[in-house]
Amino acid sequence: MKKVISLMLFFVSSFPLLAQHSTEHLNIDKTKIAVEGYDVVAYFKDNMAVKGNKNFIAIDNGVTYYFSSQKHKDAFTKNSALYKPQYGGWCAYAVGKTGEKVEIDPKTFKIIDNKLYLFYNKFLTNTLKLWNKEEATLLTNAEKNWKTITKNKS
Repeated sequence: MKKVISLMLFFVSSFPLLAQHSTEHLNIDKTKIAVEGYDVVAYFKDNMAVKGNKNFIAIDNGVTYYFSSQKHKDAFTKNSALYKPQYGGWCAYAVGKTGEKVEIDPKTFKIIDNKLYLFYNKFLTNTLKLWNKEEATLLTNAEKNWKTITKNKS
């Protein structure tokens, strides 16, 4: 048994890409539903937040995504990486400003360079407005902070 476990540990440590399939850093609920059930393709195709339909589901690396149509589900299935939100679906502003994982409002989003960024928008605080004031700096910081978050806390 010890040989099997040692072999498994060697295999996983030898192939770091396997670790990317972990859901540890993703903003998902207990049932592993992403973006509170919103259609991630609709952000790109319709430029709006659209609640997904339980009739159009795709499971990607153990995470469930809902879609508003079969067409959107098919687009996601062909290239899921294109549609997944940045920073695991956490608030981009918080990741950039403080390096923290903060909940989001799926209706508050921005597409930058064909990437989806989600933001917190509750209790009179809309972090998208704050993000827009210093986007260049926050974007650079968020990239650095996210690497630190996913590297050090895995």
